[in-house]
Amino acid sequence: MIESRVLLVDDEEELRHSSAQALELAGFRVETFASAERALEFIGFSFPGVVISDIRMPGMDGMTFLQRIREIDVEVPVILVTGHGDVQLAVRAMREGAYDFVEKPFTAQMLAGTIRRALDWRALVLENRRLKAVAGKRDDIEQRLPGRSQVMVDLRYRIRAIGASDADTLIIGETGVGKEVVARTLHDLSARANSPFIAINCAALPENLIESELFGHEPGAFPGAIRPRYGKFEHGRGGTILLDEIGSMPIDLQAKFLRVLQERVITRLGSNEVVPLDVRFIATNKVDLEQEVAAGRFRPDLLYRLNVATLRVPPLAQRRADIPLLFLQLARESAARYGRDEVEVSQNMLAEMAERNWPGNVRELRNAAERLVLGLDATSSEAGSPLTNGGRLADKVAAFEKGLIANAIAAHGGALKPVYESLGISRKTLYEKMQKFGLDKKLVATDFTGDNDGL
Repeated sequence: MIESRVLLVDDEEELRHSSAQALELAGFRVETFASAERALEFIGFSFPGVVISDIRMPGMDGMTFLQRIREIDVEVPVILVTGHGDVQLAVRAMREGAYDFVEKPFTAQMLAGTIRRALDWRALVLENRRLKAVAGKRDDIEQRLPGRSQVMVDLRYRIRAIGASDADTLIIGETGVGKEVVARTLHDLSARANSPFIAINCAALPENLIESELFGHEPGAFPGAIRPRYGKFEHGRGGTILLDEIGSMPIDLQAKFLRVLQERVITRLGSNEVVPLDVRFIATNKVDLEQEVAAGRFRPDLLYRLNVATLRVPPLAQRRADIPLLFLQLARESAARYGRDEVEVSQNMLAEMAERNWPGNVRELRNAAERLVLGLDATSSEAGSPLTNGGRLADKVAAFEKGLIANAIAAHGGALKPVYESLGISRKTLYEKMQKFGLDKKLVATDFTGDNDGL
């Protein structure tokens, strides 16, 4: 049986250590983190534990952390720690899916009781998933990568076949098809599931610091290197490292990475010491790397070393029959994430969606589902074409009006004066319409400030 885990995230070192010590004395296995970004690497669909996080932290705060966790698995229990006077924030956190919250100052006994209940609930969730898989019902993989088309059935079969292995894997697919979801699924199926999952966007790494980011450095390795630093490769020891858009990796760095793949060792900048590296590498790219090799932008020996196993994730254009089923699932997930009621979707709307082109693939479809759940179904999130849901003309006009007002509120960050001025209506009329459509300026502004990569 997998041991339960408690991830404790707080930027205040003294409080973090004292809380961890008290919880360890209460019998919990506690792992502490100073930032949410680092803790996120340890959370997956099969994570057997609970997360405790302070709400107010620099960088990624507790509310954003909660949203990111729920994008991975909505049934991971998250307990948020609030300060005095944060009652409204705590209520919002519960509405957005937090398991519970505790207010500072709290006793270790009170927190321990909440953790035990959360762990019992998480254990029940995981056991129910296991029993469904044994009974032949939809398992975790089908829930993450739904679809009845043959290409998706074949993809899930190959994921199950290679997931438990330690084979380095190459994932090919268009933007938005769900390459990172496939990578996380492979990680969670492996013996490394409870170790870090480090995602590295090769296209976003600063060129002048890319080697330091990946390999780490010693003091004095370059101007400004005052302290030693672990690179992302070392942070991933024992786990899985995802190299997203590996085709963007500079050609000179590819040679150094080839050595890492072959010998499973790294050397920090400014050091001669070789550091062993126990990791599994998964790489993704939008186009076949053979094209990059032919163009002279990618090393052929690195390609041959990388693609021990290759998975191709199909675009929506190759599985149109899956679009209605997928949209309904994304709408249910969005409703759960935003604490909204599930919406009814007409057959006409589903049929229209199946016929449309979705260049952004599942990511674009998710955006459309979120807009529908939030009452902003007048236009799709990226293509900008109308999405109707049947019904009377008056209902369609009301939906369009609601979407127009909500978009204006989001565009102005919740400030209402520029909204009613830009729409050419009075302040009183705006308030009346917001009340009619159930629009909360804080929720609308917040809902549209995040970046949601999705499947």
